[in-house]
Amino acid sequence: MVIDWNAFTPVAASAGGALIGLAAAIFLLFNGRIAGISGVLGGLLAPARGDVGWRVAFVLGLVGAPGAWLLLAARPALQVDASWGALVVAGLLVGIGTRYASGCTSGHGVCGLSRLSPRSLVATLTFMAAGFATVYLVRHLFA
Repeated sequence: MVIDWNAFTPVAASAGGALIGLAAAIFLLFNGRIAGISGVLGGLLAPARGDVGWRVAFVLGLVGAPGAWLLLAARPALQVDASWGALVVAGLLVGIGTRYASGCTSGHGVCGLSRLSPRSLVATLTFMAAGFATVYLVRHLFA
């Protein structure tokens, strides 16, 4: 394994993680809601009365923040080493897994673990194990 030391940014990654944690804590404190993306989006598919505004604002913030960043910084070079078909299949598998796990990595990994939820611990360990296994299979056995 070779580490690309030019792309290794532990300070920026730690700051980003701290900001995500802070945002999730503030969201829970002021709204009493978990900042899990699958739950926020799922609530838009079958909206409850008076429950749409904050969900739309949350999603617009997720989409708008990168756009705002592009106004201040250069666009990073993107390289995706997968076909459109592989990306679609991967997205569907993530969506199915999210439904079975009753939440996504942000809901379980960030919010659930911080609340010491045993269910979130199991879900996060499962996400990580599946990710490790997938990378190993794709890069070492099927390469």
